[in-house]
Amino acid sequence: MLNSRLTAFIAVMLLIVIASLVTIGIVQGIGMFITHGPGLEQTSGTIVSINPDHSFMLKTANGTLEHFQCNERCMGGESHMYRHLKEHAHTDVYFMRTANGTLIATDVD
Repeated sequence: MLNSRLTAFIAVMLLIVIASLVTIGIVQGIGMFITHGPGLEQTSGTIVSINPDHSFMLKTANGTLEHFQCNERCMGGESHMYRHLKEHAHTDVYFMRTANGTLIATDVD
């Protein structure tokens, strides 16, 4: 009797672990689309300058400088961006690429 209860307990625990891992994998796979919407790209680096027109330059890990324009949502986090600039903190930028090649930052973290 003890053996069957132990087997049932292990089976239930394995089922919970497998279901959790599958759910985590699905959420990671579509996470950016859930939180930021479709059609966005993501890059990261450090902010090297912020201009008065709410645009900023980001230096990526491979040394490339990218220029981003902020939209309204991005402008709401401008104080956060200035802290990242001051501290040279790692910054994730979620952005849309327009037809003329302009990068529009929608969220900066």
